Amino acid sequence: MTHLNLFCTRSSCHGVPIVSPITGTRQRLVIAAFAVVCVVWGSTYYGIRVAVSGYPPFTLGAARFLLAGSVLLAVARLRGEALPRPREWASALLTGSLFFVVGNGLVNVAEQSVSSGLASVLVATMPLWVTLFGRLFGVRVSGAELAGVVLGLLGVMVLNLGGDLRASPGGATCALLAPMGWAMGSVASARLPLPRGMMRTAAQMICGGAAMAAVSLAAGEHFVQAPSWQASVALLYLCVFGSLLGFSAYSYLLANARPAVATSYAYVNPVIAVVLGVALLGERFGTTSLLGAVIVLAAVVVVGRAAQSRASASRSRSMVAVASCSGSKRSTGPESSTTT
Repeated sequence: MTHLNLFCTRSSCHGVPIVSPITGTRQRLVIAAFAVVCVVWGSTYYGIRVAVSGYPPFTLGAARFLLAGSVLLAVARLRGEALPRPREWASALLTGSLFFVVGNGLVNVAEQSVSSGLASVLVATMPLWVTLFGRLFGVRVSGAELAGVVLGLLGVMVLNLGGDLRASPGGATCALLAPMGWAMGSVASARLPLPRGMMRTAAQMICGGAAMAAVSLAAGEHFVQAPSWQASVALLYLCVFGSLLGFSAYSYLLANARPAVATSYAYVNPVIAVVLGVALLGERFGTTSLLGAVIVLAAVVVVGRAAQSRASASRSRSMVAVASCSGSKRSTGPESSTTT
């Protein structure tokens, strides 16, 4: 009987990704990293809700990502990573603005009037928008992925029937636009020259934080009164746990687990956000809204599974091509029989 191990290390042979199972200490670290990503990133919606009670939304984001990005930059330099080149800084500014000004800043704005649980469900639609935007840029999309997108849009319509979206149309619009920013940033990142490793995220955070500071100044954001200690603690939590610890855990997860496992945190985060919102903030999540949330998350699962199946099929074809090529080389002469 063949057992499927979801935990693995990743390497390549002739350019073809290969996965190998891992056990013991590293597997426990993978489980711990997955738990950190789910809990920490799921709780950031609660943290944002508390933080925006004392900090203007874009000021909050600027402080969070400039600080976190600077720490990551320092760590990357200590690890020997080179500073970005001018073209890479320009790409980091574009993608960082999409990720953090649109993707995060609009969530901050939304949570001033929309519940943290509802915001998390709407942000969870990000993979659906990645599929749509990828299709616009010529990425092949399967029928199952398109069906998942349609299902997700149906879920948003059901959420609207619950009345939570209609109660704050401005906040709801921001929460819907935010995942589109993340999706556009993801698609653009795959096509632009960006640094590698930790320096990539550091540059995007710094540029995104600077752009958020510019938006804050342009919008005339100011403090009505001194932020409460709760709001300041929430800002510190978002920076240290949400950005630094969360990023580190997710990076480890990407390097040591199958992609389907690494990205499945997106199905768990909204659940944690809703539970924390109801338990700690007294938010209400009606039956209709709950149904809409279930439909949205089901759509995300459909799109994720379909994309993973398409990627696996592509890898299989690549492996067959490499095997065929190797076989052809071995048949051409005796010197091809010596391989390393």
